[in-house]
Amino acid sequence: MSDIQAFRALRYNLGHVGSLSDVICPPYDVISPEFQNELYLRHPANFVRVELNRDEPLDDDKNNRYSRAAKFLKNWRSDGVLFAESQPAVYVYHQEFTADGQKYIRRGFMARCRLERFGEGNIFPHEETMSGPKADRLLLMKACKANLSQIFGLFPDPTNSAQELLEQATAGKTALEATDHQGVISRVWPVNDSAIVSKLSEIMGPKPVFIADGHHRYETACNYRDELAAAGKLSPNHPANFVLMMYVGMSDPGLVVLPTHRLFRGLPAMSASEFIAKLGDCFTCRLAGEGADLAQTVWDEIETAGEQGTIGFFTGQDERWVVAKITAKGRERMGNLAPEHSSEWQSLGVSILHRLVMDDLLGTTDLPKPKYVHTIQEVEASLEAGDSAARDATGVMGTAGRFELAALVMPATVDHIRTISQHGERMPAKSTYFYPKLLGGLVINPLDV
Repeated sequence: MSDIQAFRALRYNLGHVGSLSDVICPPYDVISPEFQNELYLRHPANFVRVELNRDEPLDDDKNNRYSRAAKFLKNWRSDGVLFAESQPAVYVYHQEFTADGQKYIRRGFMARCRLERFGEGNIFPHEETMSGPKADRLLLMKACKANLSQIFGLFPDPTNSAQELLEQATAGKTALEATDHQGVISRVWPVNDSAIVSKLSEIMGPKPVFIADGHHRYETACNYRDELAAAGKLSPNHPANFVLMMYVGMSDPGLVVLPTHRLFRGLPAMSASEFIAKLGDCFTCRLAGEGADLAQTVWDEIETAGEQGTIGFFTGQDERWVVAKITAKGRERMGNLAPEHSSEWQSLGVSILHRLVMDDLLGTTDLPKPKYVHTIQEVEASLEAGDSAARDATGVMGTAGRFELAALVMPATVDHIRTISQHGERMPAKSTYFYPKLLGGLVINPLDV
């Protein structure tokens, strides 16, 4: 069962802060130090002060970015910067944006979702998690006693019945509106009609939920709940039994998944011909040309084919592109390398890239974390910047700043998420990137009331 609840959100008082656009921020994991500083300067009540407070030189166990975040949240509540909704509500959330020159509107709704450990109920993960981000988010949750940003959950609803119920309830009503740094327009409508919320709960009850984004925060919410339970502080209806979830139907036409391309350092320098030799009979390879600026042409070919087993590679030594397509021999080898995984997992582009190419055929170990980018423009800029950094004062190419290998790889699809999640498997990290990110600061789910 998918157990959802309306809740009394904390929201910004626009009479106090002015424009909502000045105080919202994206999730913590996409905020660079430079953008963090920009958000600090944008408004004294920008939500980044809670979502990702800055480290300070004199920080210690008692005075640190977590304690400061909690203090901001407490002060904003007491000073009227934030207010609590008068009635429990669910919150319709639209995001209007452009991707690849096309305009989209992604529609969903935010509600409390009863927590279930992965593997014990009807909520499914699709990516691996790491201990560091979970420890960070747990410290913040314990300090603030709130869900500060939404988990992104997908659910099957071929007729969009859940969303249409809410669209009818909000038709003709004025939305809260904010525009973020990428030009994405967010609109939010509270729905507090108990009959509509009850009908929504009935629709959602039998549906599974697949985590699209926010795996670390979801597991952190479970850990926080379990700590309260162990301390004897958790009643059956305590808000910590729930987590703030943004629900989006898998059939929503605004659901866009961007690729996550990889740029690698730390490999031995190799030419395109040397790279092709290492791939052997596991791939059929074609030299596609030379120069970082050919990335768009290579990606257009891969994206048009739409095959997970076709990957575009750039070798930094000679700046050449190779289009590699997995062969039957390659699939057989992949099966032998990952027998514990389903054929769907083995067929993913990111699985093939990391398990077959990087780990096995290239034999890489202990590489630095790759640079992840989502657009071809970022790929080209990164390769060109790396080349520039690698040239010494005489213009001779060195290796210090160069990316030795780049990989253009197809994203996993929503269908992949459903199938692989229901197998009880998790994809490699950064298999999906749902664009745009959900904004922080639109609604806060308090866990102390």
